[in-house]
Amino acid sequence: MRLHRLGYNNIEVRFGDGTSGWPEQAPFDAILVGASGPCVPNGLRDQLAVGGRLIMPVGHAIRHQHLVKLVRRSQKQFDQQDLEDVAFVPLIGEHGWSEAPT
Repeated sequence: MRLHRLGYNNIEVRFGDGTSGWPEQAPFDAILVGASGPCVPNGLRDQLAVGGRLIMPVGHAIRHQHLVKLVRRSQKQFDQQDLEDVAFVPLIGEHGWSEAPT
């Protein structure tokens, strides 16, 4: 794999529905989502370690979202901060857009 040839030996790659995360490997200290969704999927929230951070573009329009930073403070408490306006490709999958966003 190219990452190994470049000297990165602590990376695992998984192909599948990213909206469900990777529960078998959770909890995670950080999750970065590179596509916009209507909300942060609960499955991704649940996979954050306490103190973990998630960055994801969230919005209701394909050309306008807010980059959101979510920090898990306890098992049930999350802090959310809107960082800035962005435009990302739509998140598809079981917990992504139910239809093409407008």
